[in-house]
Amino acid sequence: MAEIPEIAGMSNQELRAAVDAGGRFVVYEYVFSVVIMTFQRSSRVFFVPAGKSRLVPGLPYTAISMLFGWWGFPWGFIFTPISIVKNLAGGKDVTRDVIVN
Repeated sequence: MAEIPEIAGMSNQELRAAVDAGGRFVVYEYVFSVVIMTFQRSSRVFFVPAGKSRLVPGLPYTAISMLFGWWGFPWGFIFTPISIVKNLAGGKDVTRDVIVN
């Protein structure tokens, strides 16, 4: 978990308390296309504390998809709107995958 900048310096106990309070680990999708090739990727893992917007960290990835995702046929037209909708809904919650009980 050391590669997640938002939790640098937090003890395990502080991290557990932040998650229990509603903090979430989230990844965002982005799509970029080059003519007939479409690539769908995930961002790094972000930690979003309780009370903070999960939408804001995903905006750069949404912008990448909006600008560069559509150009591949046919998958760009399929993957891009899916990626945008997921990101605007707050990304994919991967807290259970990151936190090991």
